[in-house]
Amino acid sequence: MLLARDTAVGAATSAQRRRRVGNWSGWAFLAPVAIYLALFYAYPLYRNIDLSLRNYTVRSFVRGDAPFIGLTNYQAVLRDPTFGPALTHTIVFTAMSLVFQYSIGLALAVFFNRRFPLSVTLRALFLVPWLLPLIVSASTWSWLLNSESGVVNAGLHALGIAPVDWLTSPTWSLVSVIIANIWIGVPFNLVLLHSGLQAIPVSLYEAAALDGAGGWRRFRHITLPMLRPVTAITLLLGLIYTLKVFDIIWIMTRGGPSDSSTTFATWSYRLGFGNLLPSFGLGAAVGNLLVVTALAFGLIYLRTQRRLHSA
Repeated sequence: MLLARDTAVGAATSAQRRRRVGNWSGWAFLAPVAIYLALFYAYPLYRNIDLSLRNYTVRSFVRGDAPFIGLTNYQAVLRDPTFGPALTHTIVFTAMSLVFQYSIGLALAVFFNRRFPLSVTLRALFLVPWLLPLIVSASTWSWLLNSESGVVNAGLHALGIAPVDWLTSPTWSLVSVIIANIWIGVPFNLVLLHSGLQAIPVSLYEAAALDGAGGWRRFRHITLPMLRPVTAITLLLGLIYTLKVFDIIWIMTRGGPSDSSTTFATWSYRLGFGNLLPSFGLGAAVGNLLVVTALAFGLIYLRTQRRLHSA
């Protein structure tokens, strides 16, 4: 009886030891991710919030005595005449980019879902805009849309249409950067949506065809519902990426002319680094507003998707 008790105690101790080792192993695996998030996400976000709550200038950085001013920078940003147009441009730029990137990407994914000669080669060529560095893509579009020597205006002239000041007109500058961003983002949507289409069982389409369903009905009642999980990820990632687009706009228009293509991303950079006398606190405040905007859009989208899934 004593032997049985000792054996039970030993087994319990051994089990506790294994659980303790397992817990430490779990923390060991989580440690690299936790350290990475703390160093490259949490700390920069904390520093940016602290920056926005102080009167940081070049002199303050040198002397290290930036005074705490609370929400003064945020009040100044909200009262700035640039705030309204920048918010509108950010929303329009993001919404139009997402709509056209997803629509074109889905159309191409459906097209390439059918096997035909050179389909793999053509699909690979569509990935080129996604693989190019953004500075190359933006510079290429700046050349294409140049008012005097651009290929686009040359084509319009050949068709008898008056040339357009794509990059220097307040009417067309935002349209120009949206077109460039759509071109860059379509391959990303194509890759994700094509992988989602590949996961849909062919038997569903065959059964629908036997029941007399046409192509549009099969697309509406099979393709779109089955693509919802992939669509959610695609649009959410596209939303996060598009809200913070800076390179394309800055290289093509620098947010101009007359702030006609200024977004929160370009405005934040211009306040913090684009002037001879930078306002680091104001730039950080605009950057934090961009983070809040991205979070709000993300939460709204996730809530909408949750309602659609539960319906």
